[in-house]
Order: sequence, then C-alpha cells, then structure tokens
Amino acid sequence: MAEAERIIGTPDTPDAARPGQQRPGDDTSPQASARAGGPQEPATAERPRGRRRIAVLFAVAAFAYALDLVSKLVVVARLEHHAPIRLIGDWLQLEAIRNPGAAFGFGEAFTVIFTVIAAAVIVVITRLARKLYSLPWAIALGLLLGGALGNLTDRIFRSPGVFEGAVVDFIAPKHFAVFNLADSAIVCGGILIVLLSFRGLDPDGTVHKD
Repeated sequence: MAEAERIIGTPDTPDAARPGQQRPGDDTSPQASARAGGPQEPATAERPRGRRRIAVLFAVAAFAYALDLVSKLVVVARLEHHAPIRLIGDWLQLEAIRNPGAAFGFGEAFTVIFTVIAAAVIVVITRLARKLYSLPWAIALGLLLGGALGNLTDRIFRSPGVFEGAVVDFIAPKHFAVFNLADSAIVCGGILIVLLSFRGLDPDGTVHKD
C-alpha cells in the first residue's frame, strides 16, 4: 500500500507542490502577494477544501454501493430463475447469473484472490483519501471504492461461502460479458483516472506542466 501511495505521487502535505507543478488557480506573482497582505498560511486554508474532497469521495462511493446493492437485491428477487428481460431487442437484456470470477466473468478459478485484491483496493483508497485535494480524483476514487465494496459484499455474503461467494451479474449486452453496476462504476472510475493522468492532474491537486 505504501508503494501504491509512492507511485501515485501524493505528498504528505497538500501544499508541498513538486518542482514543475502548481495548483490550479495559484498566483505566485509579487502583485498577488501584495494584495494578500504578505505571507499566508496555505496549510490552514487547504484543510477545509481537503475535507470537502474526502466527503465527495465517500458520498460517491456510498451512492455507487447503494445503487449496486439495491439492484442486485431486486434482480435476485425478481429475475433469478426467470427468462431474461429484453430491453433493446437482442442487443441488451437483463439476465441474472452468478459469477465466481472477476469483472465480466474472467478468472473463475481465482475467486479468493479477487476477494483479497478488492479488499486491498478499498484499504489503499481509504488511506489515500487523507491526501486528496482534487474533486475529479475524489469522484474517480469514489466510483472505484463503491464498485469494489459492491462486489466484495457479494464475495463475503453470497454462496457458496465466505470469500468465495459468486457475484450477481445481470446486464447482458449482445456479444459481450454479463456485468453489474459495481463493474460499471469500477470501469468508469478507471477511465476517469486515466484521463486525469493524461491531463497531468494529481490527486493532491497539483498539475504537471510538462
């Protein structure tokens, strides 16, 4: 987990911007310093904003988790052991299946390993939250956290047993694997992280100029 924090590159304090970086909206000109009336205390000013970003992260995670949990409860109660429901002809239908593998049905022989990985992802994201000062990153990590929690809940509480439970999947596009809302949240969060990385925006709010 420490290695993951090192790779992601977030400093221990929010105002410790690395060389070649600056926070969006920062103005370091002498005129700006004069208008501000001399040296400021950036750490104190940044703390409330950091707390708001953390609140966004956990709010997004809670929403994604609740949506996934409710959808699976409805699918198990109303759709399991029934014929699939067609939404757009043969192109998109709802079909309840139990998936012991990873997202989209891959790796069915490694259920326990995927459970451990999901738990590790949750711990890493929770630890990184204290260094979070970027709203887009808060949303992205919130989606990852909510999706990981959703599938981890299935791993723990569904049959055939603890840490070996099969995940409930039900969204079935034509010529594609069946998945659920937790998988969708994880994929959307991952795509957003890739886009933010290409733009040079770090989780601590600093921006790479090169």
